[in-house]
Amino acid sequence: MTDGEGLDGIFRAEHGRVLARLVAFLGDLDVAEEALADACLQAVRHWPGSGIPDHPAAWLTTVARNGAIDRIRREKVLATKLPRLYPEVDIAQTLAPPDPDEADIPDERLRLFFTCCHPVLALSAQVALTLRCLAGLTNAAVARLFLTSDVTISQRVVRAKRKIRDAAIPYRVPSGEELRQRLPAVLAVLYLLFTEGYAATCGPAQIRPELCNEAIHLAEALHHLLPDEAEATALLALMLLVDARRPARLDADGHLITLEEQDRALWDRDLINQGRHLVREALQTRPPGTYALQAAIAAVHADAPSSDTTDWPQITALYGLLAGVAPSPMVELNRAIAVAMADGPAAGLRLLDQLQNAGHLATTHLLPAARADLLRRLDRRAEAAVAYDEALGLVGNDTEREYLTRRRNQLAHPMQGPAT
Repeated sequence: MTDGEGLDGIFRAEHGRVLARLVAFLGDLDVAEEALADACLQAVRHWPGSGIPDHPAAWLTTVARNGAIDRIRREKVLATKLPRLYPEVDIAQTLAPPDPDEADIPDERLRLFFTCCHPVLALSAQVALTLRCLAGLTNAAVARLFLTSDVTISQRVVRAKRKIRDAAIPYRVPSGEELRQRLPAVLAVLYLLFTEGYAATCGPAQIRPELCNEAIHLAEALHHLLPDEAEATALLALMLLVDARRPARLDADGHLITLEEQDRALWDRDLINQGRHLVREALQTRPPGTYALQAAIAAVHADAPSSDTTDWPQITALYGLLAGVAPSPMVELNRAIAVAMADGPAAGLRLLDQLQNAGHLATTHLLPAARADLLRRLDRRAEAAVAYDEALGLVGNDTEREYLTRRRNQLAHPMQGPAT
């Protein structure tokens, strides 16, 4: 690993936490982002010669904070900013965790997630802003999670920042009923953060463990904060049940292993047991919510010793319920795959063709990849090749691209195999 790659990894890992501290301290997201960018540039200049400090996040926070104060002084607006800066506060105090009696929300980043998910913004803007600025995801990653373009996400984030600035909305940690009002947006942020960690939408790695671990940590903190919120409980259950498969998802050479092919003996039984307990707890609330239904689906998978013994009719029925609670093309895609497993590939393909004919999911490789697999199973190899080529033109993750290419090449030597 080169020095540049090492520094880049540190910046990615610490970006969200440092930015959250700076926003809390400075009260201005744009100023905080500029200050952090300047601090990273200074780190690039100094760390290769002096060595990486023992606590990179503290170094970046200190340099960024001091730089922001200097900039405000230079711009001669210190008088208006001074009440928010408190430069006499010792940096150790700034970096210390909050006193439990002074903060309802036990995690620093989670507090800032709630702060950024302000109801004056549309839900999609709240989620995009938080993922991009505080969770540290790139525009490309956020765009793929939203099934839209980089430009759309960039514009959405810029408009959200402008609206916050123009309306003079303070970055204030909510409390009481405000927390529950902002909960759906925060749940969506954590869900998408975990999704990007579990199945990265772009880049070389299929799994980004640091994002999975961070999302689970924050979901645990949220469950502790709001133990009676069924959807917060359900989201944590879903993450644990899905993350339990992580040890079986790649082979020794880093090649993708589909759910159908995975050695389930490698699945983490402790995480599964924790997830099952939380699912049962979440399902006591009626009617079940979006995350409760997804967690129930994950629990059905976890209960089966193999794909062949999975209760696919039950999974199909659960996806039907989910489509009623939170209808979306992605839910219909997953329901179609479940139908294919329960009733045969032809039945599933009919549903996928309906999605394609309606123009849904045109920006993601997932629909053509699913069609390609079912066409392969039906021995319609020429059509499968066309669908694989379409998926390869859209996929952003290198590991998935290698898997689809391998499947595409196997069409010359047909064999029955797992779903994409």
